[in-house]
Amino acid sequence: MSTTHPTGPDAAGPGDSSRTVREAMADRLLRAATRSGAQLVSEAAVLVQGAAVLADPIAGAVYSTPATAAADGVHAAAHPQDHPHHVQRPAAGAVLVLHPAPTLPAEHVGLVATTTAALLEVRGQRAAELRAEQMRLHSTLLRLLLAGHTTSVTDTVRAGGLTHVTLYRLTGPDIPTAHQVLWRAVRPSLAGHGGACALIGEVDGELLVAELHHGSDDGRVLRLVSRVSERHDLLAGLAGPLPLAETPTAHADAAAARHSATPAHRIVPADAVGTPQLARLLPPGPYTAWARSVLSPLTPDHRHLLLVRLRTGSAPRAATALGLSPGTVRTRLRGVAALLDTDLDDITVQAHLLLALRAPTRGDGQGEGEGEGRPKSDRQARPEALPSGILDTDAARTWAVGLVGGLEPHLRIALACWLRHHARTAPAATELHVHRTTLTTWLIRCAERLGQNLADAAVRAELHLALEATAKDGDDPRALPRRGGRTYRRL
Repeated sequence: MSTTHPTGPDAAGPGDSSRTVREAMADRLLRAATRSGAQLVSEAAVLVQGAAVLADPIAGAVYSTPATAAADGVHAAAHPQDHPHHVQRPAAGAVLVLHPAPTLPAEHVGLVATTTAALLEVRGQRAAELRAEQMRLHSTLLRLLLAGHTTSVTDTVRAGGLTHVTLYRLTGPDIPTAHQVLWRAVRPSLAGHGGACALIGEVDGELLVAELHHGSDDGRVLRLVSRVSERHDLLAGLAGPLPLAETPTAHADAAAARHSATPAHRIVPADAVGTPQLARLLPPGPYTAWARSVLSPLTPDHRHLLLVRLRTGSAPRAATALGLSPGTVRTRLRGVAALLDTDLDDITVQAHLLLALRAPTRGDGQGEGEGEGRPKSDRQARPEALPSGILDTDAARTWAVGLVGGLEPHLRIALACWLRHHARTAPAATELHVHRTTLTTWLIRCAERLGQNLADAAVRAELHLALEATAKDGDDPRALPRRGGRTYRRL
């Protein structure tokens, strides 16, 4: 007995039904991909009757359906062994994570995952083709912003209501790669994002990020910059929020702050540099009056130049932060020194000026030009000395002891001598009558005991003040105990 099977176009094979389902599924995903990446991931979640998340190692959840599945998807991408029931596929530099319904066939889920990942790759390649042009536009807008053309920039990004800027300046071994990663993580758009707009570009060999917003940011860009800094060994300075008109000031402040960044603290805000806790402990009356008097000859531009110089620790570094030539900065600093009639290289003067610049009344315009026609001695205090008794308080002593009280006598003597010699090892070692290697070893111990970065000029100024406040009769290089010529003997 034989069985006759129909042939021709009306014949239906056993695989036709499944083939129709696959084609319909692919068609749905393709239509979603033409709209947006978020719509594509959402459609994938519907097809697997569960959850779908596109997880980026830096940005976290890029798209998530439902939104409550974002954290679980990010964790699954980072620790796949803990989520055996999730299906994962690499996609456009990220990971597509699907959590399907348990009743769905594995073949169906795998097809959805593979098709969705392929479409995400296509979208990513298309975005990469446009990225170079967009990056050039962002770099141009950043240069315009730094040049003061804020209106042109806000008009271009269609963000006329944005009034403030938070600025990041990053340096590291591979800025171009970090730029690409941060761009994908932030996904900047000229239309803004949640009431803010991020501009990212490479300017003069460093990575510059400017977030425009309404006065305060939500921390999103800070979190992404922090993750990229950790992953790519970047050091960053942060300044802001400041009004858009003060973007050049934020640019200089961020560079000054970056000089204080270390692998342990990769992002340093500008307001944390050169702001010792001591400034909040001094008696406000005599402290603010002294600060106003000391700074009275200086204009706001002078004060900003001086602050950047004190933060960065040298004229060449200040020139880099300000975008000026070292010769120009040195010339202007000589003018500031003449107005203050002091030596700006003296560590005591530097420490006292940092305190003066951090006084509550700084920059308010009071004292500028006041007393003109009167003798200078009647209107200007000296930065070499603080008001009588200002450090002789329980609060100041407690602060100083907490900072340097744990140092052994020989380390105190060596550190104080090194600070007086402008952080130069050779002349300090000569005065101490020890070898430079010995002094270097002691300074390393000081940094470890204090938990401070001695390369930071502001930290050195704070340590000098603390050593002054806790000075003892034996804190003299000649009192350094010895045995047998230059051999040091521990007390």
